[in-house]
Amino acid sequence: MYRTKIEDLKTWKNSVSRKPLIIRGARQVGKTWLMKEFGRIHYEQTVYINFEKDKRFHSLFTDDFDIKRIITALKAISGLTIVPEKTLIIFDEIQALPEAITALKYFQEDAPSYHIIAAGSLLGMALHSNISFPAGKVNFMDLSPLTFTEFLTATGEKSMSEILLSQDWKLITSFKSAFINHLRQYYYVGGMPEPVQKFTENNNFTDVRNIQKEILNTYELDFSKHAPSDIIPRVRMLWNSIPSQLAKENRKFIYGLVKKGSRAKDYESALSWLTDCGQVHKVCRANKPSIPLKAYEEREAFKLFLVDVGLLSAMGEIDPGTLIEGNRIFTEFKGALTEQYVHQQLNSSDNYVIYYWTAEGATSEIDFLLQYDGLVVPVEVKAEENLQAKSLKSFCQKFNPELAVRTSMSDFRKESRLINIPLYAIGLLKEITVREKL
Repeated sequence: MYRTKIEDLKTWKNSVSRKPLIIRGARQVGKTWLMKEFGRIHYEQTVYINFEKDKRFHSLFTDDFDIKRIITALKAISGLTIVPEKTLIIFDEIQALPEAITALKYFQEDAPSYHIIAAGSLLGMALHSNISFPAGKVNFMDLSPLTFTEFLTATGEKSMSEILLSQDWKLITSFKSAFINHLRQYYYVGGMPEPVQKFTENNNFTDVRNIQKEILNTYELDFSKHAPSDIIPRVRMLWNSIPSQLAKENRKFIYGLVKKGSRAKDYESALSWLTDCGQVHKVCRANKPSIPLKAYEEREAFKLFLVDVGLLSAMGEIDPGTLIEGNRIFTEFKGALTEQYVHQQLNSSDNYVIYYWTAEGATSEIDFLLQYDGLVVPVEVKAEENLQAKSLKSFCQKFNPELAVRTSMSDFRKESRLINIPLYAIGLLKEITVREKL
């Protein structure tokens, strides 16, 4: 399995300003595998420490932060020789020992030649607690589930991935039906590494769904084990409401759908907990498409997306026949999966600041509003080959953006400043606009 983040890790390794690296991401997106695989390929040896499973290491960080003493102890416990520049030290599930997070500061200040990567399934929650966080002393990297192009490579379709990356639209269009078939598979399987791995082994959708349900059960157990006891019921209710929230024509999150009569203040803590853990992503409304979009953010109006489209499919109990064969009964929820998919591809990149926009009175909506390279780019999402984009046309007439994007199952086409990008290529949006000089 190949992850493009390996290239980012290589850049980090070779940087003269390298600091200890913290990888953020939801449980089971592949953080541990990525760290170990990077160590295997690019270092002579790797020292792997899991603070949740192995309590022997806890005492190393409780007395003081003498890095020389800590390194000596790590050598003794691991049985490995730790050589600066040649050994990768991995601190996994680091949120289980807050003192180890604090220690990263002293590694950066007193022993910068040691290469350290840290990660944790609930690290986002820990970083917002009252621990002494080494601000300015660490680098960050976010890891998401496999993108569609990574999915193609992982499932033995590397040549299809290469065709897509080539942006040879005549060639890509000749393989259109194959791309759409793989995309429908991705809607079902998603990008979580374990379901993808199982799918590559036997192409069995039932096995994939069983693993997805195990992941969802693990998330539910996290609610009970790690969330503050007073918000656990609200976390569960909010989490379970997401499929119905996304299934609405207007996907704006409505607290009343969680529980009748609910208000924002009732669920603020629960929502913060889920977003801190990376299990949901919040996309706020911007009331004006101007830079910076953050200045026009309306935090009370937002959409919520899950970490993975395959998990949304599992929560919605979508069977493979309905999804792969395009059953008409599935029309409404297909739109929800499509928008989830597009967000997932955009969010996996570090290129974009992501919002959405609606007109006053909600007469029209732009599914995503992206800020990148000094531009604000509206993106309208269509689940099928529909090229009618009334909201996008209305938006363009009102705001005259330099570039507008419609993504659908239709072929690539460029009409002045409006481009249609096939859904299976939306992950390449920035690269496409650069190449097309838009």
